[in-house]
Amino acid sequence: MHVEATNLSARRGEDLIFEGVSFRLESGEALVLTGKNGSGKSTLLRVLAGLLQPEKGIVAVSDSHGKAERNLGEISHYLGHRNAMKSELTVAENLIFWRDFLGDIDGVSSFSVEDAAEAVGLPGIAHLPFGYLSAGQQRRFAFAKLLIAHRPVWLLDEPTAALDTSADALFAGLIEAHRKAGGIVIAATHQPLGLADARELKMTGFSGVDIGVWG
Repeated sequence: MHVEATNLSARRGEDLIFEGVSFRLESGEALVLTGKNGSGKSTLLRVLAGLLQPEKGIVAVSDSHGKAERNLGEISHYLGHRNAMKSELTVAENLIFWRDFLGDIDGVSSFSVEDAAEAVGLPGIAHLPFGYLSAGQQRRFAFAKLLIAHRPVWLLDEPTAALDTSADALFAGLIEAHRKAGGIVIAATHQPLGLADARELKMTGFSGVDIGVWG
């Protein structure tokens, strides 16, 4: 699989947020978006997820033979700043909703609710209302949504917000496992995520971007 963005630009209201963003990723690769607040990291992720229309440019997905596939939003998980979970529902009810609503793509089997809870380090508490949990626990279970319905591309906006160091390492391991299975990850962050050989795209707003390697 390939994900390619060509000459993307985006506006929010009347303001041009960024322009001239291009990259190409293959199966197993990760791209880390860095830059100051307001430089367009979150806006770029929303454009890739299909939540915002670009001002210019295109986003294309193709298989290993170069054949065009579904649009990126249909084959992606988007994890934003908000956890997208109902506070009054239990964790299990939230995860079951997302599992049934999203479904798996390409026949790949996903985690059960119990296995997803264990994978994020919180076994045995999925029966609790989501609103009862700490901010860190809520973020862990928001990440568990990525595990209960298969999507080959993960779009992550500050995925380790509200997490401690041990959780950072746990999520780095889950992301690396996704990549080893052929998944693609695009993540916005203010700090290194511990991802091996991740590429970096430094967002600088409408003044342009530079692409390099996370070091």
